[in-house]
Amino acid sequence: MTIADLKKKFIEIYGGTEEGIRIFTSPGRVNLIGEHTDYNGGYVFPAALTLSSTVIARPRADRMMNMIATDLGIQVEGSLDRLDEYKALKWGNYQYGVADELQKAGYRLIGCDLLYHDTVPLGAGLSSSAAIEVATAVTLVSLGNTAFNVERPIDMIEMALISQKAENNYVGVNCGIMDQFASAMGKKDHAIFLNCRDLSYKHVPLNLKGYSIVIANTNKKRGLADSKYNERRSQCEAAFEILNKFLPEATCLGEISMDDFNKHKHKIKDETIRKRAEHVVAEDDRVLRSAEALNNDDIALFGKYMIASHESLRDLYEVTGVELDTLVEEALKVDGCAGSRMTGAGFGGCTVSIVREDAVGRFIDEVGNGYTARTGLAPSFYISEVGDGGRELK
Repeated sequence: MTIADLKKKFIEIYGGTEEGIRIFTSPGRVNLIGEHTDYNGGYVFPAALTLSSTVIARPRADRMMNMIATDLGIQVEGSLDRLDEYKALKWGNYQYGVADELQKAGYRLIGCDLLYHDTVPLGAGLSSSAAIEVATAVTLVSLGNTAFNVERPIDMIEMALISQKAENNYVGVNCGIMDQFASAMGKKDHAIFLNCRDLSYKHVPLNLKGYSIVIANTNKKRGLADSKYNERRSQCEAAFEILNKFLPEATCLGEISMDDFNKHKHKIKDETIRKRAEHVVAEDDRVLRSAEALNNDDIALFGKYMIASHESLRDLYEVTGVELDTLVEEALKVDGCAGSRMTGAGFGGCTVSIVREDAVGRFIDEVGNGYTARTGLAPSFYISEVGDGGRELK
């Protein structure tokens, strides 16, 4: 839908005219490498997509925050003074959670009518939740700043942190910072090399030189809050607690080198917990090497790190499953695919592949046919450009 279409839809739902309507957007993200490292204080390498959550917004004279989504048809109404009442909503809890955290952080909010239009597929591992959270944060702060004559620019890193808090505290998913940071801080044609310990980052030009990023959706839905995500996080915390006795200078798994891990891994007696930690430490090492490979324009080497990442997520972290494994296996059969791996939390969702531009059409046909033959599911493919982070559309 175009912006004009969305404005028309907004007026059909909420009435009135276009006066006072403003438009905000924030993207989903694809993580090129560095999975399940963010909440362990490690490194990640995401890129913001042009798939996004767009919000058509208009202020109200009362304290009501009313919302509807174009793709779901679900309409919810809630008061900014009773935000504790909406945690159990199946749709709307992320937005009300953001409002709750913004008010706790001292932001003055006003009532509003909101229409959401999402092109990030829900539950696909491309961070539809972070796109919604960051778009909501930018919307609510912008409307509030205008109403109360606040002229300071919006701190986008703070918007990412508040969005993460909303997911942790209000929704109950103990996610790390990567998704919200990428959604807030994305830059066109750049990936983000992010140290999740201290949020130091740099935008790295994504010069794929004749290759495209192809995202394949298993179309096996998975809800992050209902998955074993929180269990993996607890296992990593247990592993670090043991290693920290022998490496007291470390503050998280992300600070433990591969050499130090290999020296002390035998201290972790539980094999499952040891495997979880091994993945995290090795994955951090792969992120560092991958960024260097891209800086050297070595796509082939970067692809090998992607493959190694998937194998580690499959064998050590155990978050892939038949559908994701099948997509990667079929991708690697195609001449012109430099590398492929699952992206996101796993348990379904998407893969990301680096595919030579002249092979993309053949890649989609062959991977799609092979995947369907083996799983009975029809995958979806997205060739998204790398875009900018959360912002108002003027």
